[in-house]
Amino acid sequence: MAYTPDKPKLPESVDELRARIPGWGADLDPKDRPSVPREVFDPGFSGAHWEFPERQPELWPRERSIEHAFLTPVFGTSTPPRGLSGVIRRYSYATYSEGRAAHWLLLLAADRVDVLESTLRSLFTTHPDNPITQTGVRSELSHHGPGSRLGRNRADVVHHPLDPVIVLAPWIIGAGIAYVVARRLTRR
Repeated sequence: MAYTPDKPKLPESVDELRARIPGWGADLDPKDRPSVPREVFDPGFSGAHWEFPERQPELWPRERSIEHAFLTPVFGTSTPPRGLSGVIRRYSYATYSEGRAAHWLLLLAADRVDVLESTLRSLFTTHPDNPITQTGVRSELSHHGPGSRLGRNRADVVHHPLDPVIVLAPWIIGAGIAYVVARRLTRR
């Protein structure tokens, strides 16, 4: 069972491992260890003061990998899954193993969708995001932005012309859509 203080059982015996792997178990004898004068060897002591750790309460259904029987005893709660990005995350965890690229690509896509959802959500609040100050565009001019990157043999210099496009394009497209919608509404 996972998450217990017990040491997991070896799939092979010590003698089988020593016969198969040259040098296996060279430090099993306490006299061969460099830390012997200070080390207190107690094979029954694991350091854990529990048999099974206290579980964190699950306030909403959390994502769980299909490889695991249950959630880990402690898990993150800072950003509960919501919206379309939450649907993508749940689908990724329910469908694909963590060893598959599709699992991680879906999680990356969910992060991008979450950014878009957050940007759209901020437009409908009284304090929308400010792309000039919150993306660091202004500090590029006041804190030697180009000088800190150019002429320093950086590998990421090639994509620097794309950075303003990536940052500003969603805002320009959003403004264009808002203009078209406003224009159609005023014509009616």
